[in-house]
Amino acid sequence: MKIRAIALIFGCFLWLFSQPALALTNIQLLDLSYRDCPPELAQGMVTSGGSSLPADCYIITGKAKNTSGKTVYDADVFGRINDANNEPILQNRSRVGSIAEVPPGVSEFELRITVPSDQPTPLKLKQFKASGFTTKVNPIF
Repeated sequence: MKIRAIALIFGCFLWLFSQPALALTNIQLLDLSYRDCPPELAQGMVTSGGSSLPADCYIITGKAKNTSGKTVYDADVFGRINDANNEPILQNRSRVGSIAEVPPGVSEFELRITVPSDQPTPLKLKQFKASGFTTKVNPIF
């Protein structure tokens, strides 16, 4: 009985300490701007309250600064986007999109967003940041 308990404790200890650490790595986002989507991506609709509304497509561009020394994967991008009247574009959420891979150093990125057509431009991009993992995140199941 004692040997079985010790083996169980040792097995749990080994399992706990053999799991990879999944710590978030912060990425600084710089030189943000946006442009209209190319025509093949530009048409769209957004759904609000069960009804579809005409939408405009934009590409947010910028530079991602990764100082970790390792490639960062699945970096979620967060920020606030307001219209010309300072009204929020993305109601009740701050996640704008994601960047699949961010190599060490400074690299360029692009994100596609869809905005209701009745929101006046220019858009205001505020408080953008990103964070991801230095190992690929695989789902458990």
